[in-house]
Amino acid sequence: MFKGSFTALVTPFNDTGIDFKAFQDLIEYQIEGGTEGVVVCGTTGETPTLSEEEQKELVKQCVNVVGGRIAVLAGVGTNSTEKTIHMAQEISKIGVDGLMVVTPYYNKPTQTGLIHHYKAVHDSVNIPILMYTVPGRTGIDISIETIKALSVLPRIVGIKDATNNLSRPVKTRLAISRDNFCQLSGEDGTVVAFLAQGGDGCVSVSSNIAPRMCSELHKAWRRGDFEKVSELRDKLQPLHEAMFIETSPGPAKYALSLLGLCSSQTRQPLWEISDISKQVVKEALEKLGLLG
Repeated sequence: MFKGSFTALVTPFNDTGIDFKAFQDLIEYQIEGGTEGVVVCGTTGETPTLSEEEQKELVKQCVNVVGGRIAVLAGVGTNSTEKTIHMAQEISKIGVDGLMVVTPYYNKPTQTGLIHHYKAVHDSVNIPILMYTVPGRTGIDISIETIKALSVLPRIVGIKDATNNLSRPVKTRLAISRDNFCQLSGEDGTVVAFLAQGGDGCVSVSSNIAPRMCSELHKAWRRGDFEKVSELRDKLQPLHEAMFIETSPGPAKYALSLLGLCSSQTRQPLWEISDISKQVVKEALEKLGLLG
């Protein structure tokens, strides 16, 4: 269903709110770089700080700018099933290719609770859904058994897995009978290992900055050019590390500011990254030849 390099888009801000011009330019930068899909209003988009109207407007503008050229996934997950259903229904009207639904954060539901949560969202819309597990942010994971139970639902088409547990892609693949269930990594630094374990792609932070290299890695993987894959893996590793030197998306936004694509501004409670971290980010961009 979904494969290759997907960019977890940042949400550019300025002193008056969302910088929609920068957002549009960033999407074009992704398409020109060969990105195969974008995720709007995900973790990297600082979605918990957005109002409902801001979220809907970002998705509308993303769909309009993309114009069907690449896939668009929209994050709609919250820690309330009722609110998640509401956002899923609202966003599904806009014309996205799929929804990404994070595990309910803070509440820490049981696996049974997760099954009922995802089934309720699934039953409320007629659009593909990707589950999203990121325990470091939410405090809850989706077990392989729960993924298997939910995979029988026709509109649950895959998962974004940010656990960085590289045994999970193969375990998930072996547990699920259907062939069209996709697995996207949420960890840039281990993407090649994730693909080797049966994964299909990556929802990437680094591809905000280096979309062409990230997309070329996935395309080289699919055509079996493992020499090129190894070359790009090694070149991109310092960038991957720099993007998480502090809480994401702070480093990514600073990198984009160096490229002139948007400001480094985040919304509170996130804050500007330190001068030491800025130097690490700048050096990573210089190594890739992206500055100057």
